[in-house]
Amino acid sequence: MDNLTHTLVGAALGQAGLKNRTALGSATLMIGANFPDIDVVAVAFENSVHWRRGHTHGFLALAILPFVLAGIMRLWDRHVRLRRNPSATPADFRQLCILAGVAIATHPSLDFMNTYGMRWLMPFLNKWFYADGLFIVDIWILIALVAGVYSAKRTGLTAPARAALGFVATYTVAMLTLTGIGRRTVEEQHPGTRFMVAPVPFVPWERHVIVDDGTGLRSGSWSPSRGVDLGPPFNKGEDHPAVAVAKRDRNVERYLIWARFPYYRVSRDGDGTVVHIVDARYGAEWASISVRLP
Repeated sequence: MDNLTHTLVGAALGQAGLKNRTALGSATLMIGANFPDIDVVAVAFENSVHWRRGHTHGFLALAILPFVLAGIMRLWDRHVRLRRNPSATPADFRQLCILAGVAIATHPSLDFMNTYGMRWLMPFLNKWFYADGLFIVDIWILIALVAGVYSAKRTGLTAPARAALGFVATYTVAMLTLTGIGRRTVEEQHPGTRFMVAPVPFVPWERHVIVDDGTGLRSGSWSPSRGVDLGPPFNKGEDHPAVAVAKRDRNVERYLIWARFPYYRVSRDGDGTVVHIVDARYGAEWASISVRLP
């Protein structure tokens, strides 16, 4: 999910009462809800998708990162907050660990819900898992969290924040259920194919559908009222000889572990052959890679 949503989840947990467990409770929850995204530094390097949502998001990270964050918060408490206000009550390290653990666990759980996926088993197994239940920026979740946090802060009550978190949980279950129904429908109509049934922005009951029959890709939509509606197939382009050569490139190998529905476009210019690979999930440049062959 987007980092605003993650931050609001941490803030809602705090306003729901968890912030009162220790000093720096709110800060720990909001930072913790974003903490696994420390792997964002990889964006500055080539083929950053190889590093994202892996080592800092998996089960091993969930066991280690809470202690790392709690340690950082304790250092801040000792060397900054208590120096500014020596009479303040020190933060409780045990409680910091608990709050950090709760907040950090929400991050990969939400990331798992969208089409980008999660690598729960890193660093032991480089395998992606997808729930395809929530769009990466869900406006209805954002509205509920903003309303809950704002109302809780304004009234001093925990009920609005708890209601917002309850809505997010209920809404997520409903979205996963709709995705499940859509998957069963697509599987019945297109047996033996690889496919994705994924949420779209703004309209909770509609899904974006991609079907891969082995030779071509078809894109379309599904909703409970209209059923499955797919466009004509388009060639993936993987039968071109240059594609087989490009697949041996190390960066392409890493990219293809991440890509769910890659298609290939081969072109020539004065310097040689260019193989451009795009993931049909997104169809965008940030979700693509190019290799120049001699």
